[in-house]
Amino acid sequence: MKLLNYFGCVLALVLSIGCGEKEATPANDAFAKAETATPSEGIVDQFADIKILRYDIPGFEDLSLKEQKLVYYMTQAGLAGRDIMWAQNYRHNLTIRNAFEQIYTTYKGDKNTENWKQFEIYLKRLWFSNGIHHHYSNDKMKPGFGEGYLKELLEATNTTLDGEAFAVLFNDKDSKKVNLSKDADIVLESAINFYGPEVTTQEVEDYYNAIAVDEQRPIEKGLNTRLIKKDGALVEQVYKSGGLYGAAIDRIIFWLEKAKTVAENPQQEKVLELLIEYYNTGSLETWDAYCIAWVNATEGNIDWINGFIEVYNDPKGYKGSYETIVQIKDFDMSQKMAVLSQEAQWFEDNSPLMQEHKKPEVKGVSYKTVIVAGEAGDASPSTPIGVNLPNNTWIRQEHGSKSVSLGNIINAYNNAGGSGRLKEFAHDAEEIELEMEYGKQADKLHTALHEVVGHASGQINKGVGTPKETLKSYKSTIEEGRADLFGLYYLMDPKLQEIGLVEDWEKTGKAAYDGYIRNGLVSQLIRLNLGDDVEEAHMRNRQWVSAWAYERGLEDNVIEKVTRDGKTYYNINDYQKLRTIFGELLRETQRITSEGDYEAAKNLVEDYGVKVDQDLHAEVLERNSSFKSAAYSGFVNPEITPTVQGDSIAGFSVIQPKDFESQMLRYSQNYGHLKQ
Repeated sequence: MKLLNYFGCVLALVLSIGCGEKEATPANDAFAKAETATPSEGIVDQFADIKILRYDIPGFEDLSLKEQKLVYYMTQAGLAGRDIMWAQNYRHNLTIRNAFEQIYTTYKGDKNTENWKQFEIYLKRLWFSNGIHHHYSNDKMKPGFGEGYLKELLEATNTTLDGEAFAVLFNDKDSKKVNLSKDADIVLESAINFYGPEVTTQEVEDYYNAIAVDEQRPIEKGLNTRLIKKDGALVEQVYKSGGLYGAAIDRIIFWLEKAKTVAENPQQEKVLELLIEYYNTGSLETWDAYCIAWVNATEGNIDWINGFIEVYNDPKGYKGSYETIVQIKDFDMSQKMAVLSQEAQWFEDNSPLMQEHKKPEVKGVSYKTVIVAGEAGDASPSTPIGVNLPNNTWIRQEHGSKSVSLGNIINAYNNAGGSGRLKEFAHDAEEIELEMEYGKQADKLHTALHEVVGHASGQINKGVGTPKETLKSYKSTIEEGRADLFGLYYLMDPKLQEIGLVEDWEKTGKAAYDGYIRNGLVSQLIRLNLGDDVEEAHMRNRQWVSAWAYERGLEDNVIEKVTRDGKTYYNINDYQKLRTIFGELLRETQRITSEGDYEAAKNLVEDYGVKVDQDLHAEVLERNSSFKSAAYSGFVNPEITPTVQGDSIAGFSVIQPKDFESQMLRYSQNYGHLKQ
């Protein structure tokens, strides 16, 4: 599951990897901190609604040469599969990318026209989103130039792009990468390339319901396949060497074999052997064995996330997106946060969950701050800021999980920050002061609580299927909301100060609650076009948590809606009562999960998390129009370059790319292993 950076500059949020999502922060409207940023060496580019940043790799130079080789080989393995994410996102993405890159690198005509500028912006948006659909909203991105101009460019550069791949850029087909509308056939009407274009939701459900698995230790069926129709029958195309995406997977295996030769210890070497076997065979039993070995491999300075992992891009929650993150331990910060992992059982025992839904023994939750050395696939250019894996529930229960906070990524977001939007959307000076002084710490703690104790908490009733099976399309948003609520409940607990995580638990908790409600009810609306429903799972959960809490507290005026000078604010009048409300909702979302109550999940999300007050939305967009900072941020990767003496690597240098486009073009040239 992952913690995504939902707002351009995150500082604090955190919800990403094992949990899956890639954007933001459970707790705060980090984008509100980004507005007053001025151009710096950390900001590479800005276009459309995107800002491109840099991140450093502190501590890389302190690693041994053997460790540096391991980092290098694992980053190369990750990049080798880059094309897979493009292909997974949409069936024509690679064809479109190849044509646009050929135009970009060979066009000799006038590059000062508005049409060319719009072509460049569109290509950068393609690179950022790994395809033609927006990385966050899932809407198809429309070019700012017309069909005629693209035809001129194609002819001028002797480039071919025709048929459906050309037409889809300008028509209304495949308009949503992931369509979760309750009125849609969510498989048939989603453009994501996990299923053939004619496959329906009912067919997917029937197909996977017919596959018998061990009820106690089920594999993640369908995780690494594309389900298509062949001669009228459903067939799975397996991602493996010799199978679907085999050319890229063979290059992944090539680099993993090199990494195995410089493993830090036998356990790490065994983990790599299992990962190689998985890519060779596509066996989900091997994937489970890998995940178990990986979660128990805790020695060494280097770790990674690699595979088909998060299922957020699948409307049915089966198919994993290709994702890699290579990590170096940050020993200082990890030591400070270890105390939270040690107290995981206390948090579970003292939570407001029903007794029968509490986990008797919270297994091996580890939480570390790490330094990212490289990312690819679903983690790049848009990256999570935290991750909790593995995702398979029974493995987490029996063997534990790893939770990591991506420290240098969070720092890079923070360094690009400001306070303009905060001042616009916060209710009063006290709220602003609390956010400025305690907001960063509150966000970091919410991320940690969300990942370490939130996702690790609770248990499903015996005989009840997995949330993917019982809650269906509402599984992701219910799980993210449940983890958010667990963190929110404890952010106003003196226990945090008792165990040394905060200096003032009450002020930290107030900053966290202010930020969450402000974001969930108001400020995250800047990410939507007027008239749109909320569709992204994390945005939905922040809205349904906030809206339910607001409605629940109306009688006691716990959260007050304030209109001042034509502007809407939400002010928390009673933080302790709000904590009680969060506890009630946490109890209910755990009940929904434990009992597999689909109707309750549907009602909660549809009633509180989907629809938007259009008058408020128009107001928020107008208030936000004066800010020029992009709503979303992502990164170029530092380039780890070997120094070769004879036939051996003698050392490495870390070079920051000069711009976004040169790295994207170099990636396509060096790692373009899939042809369309």
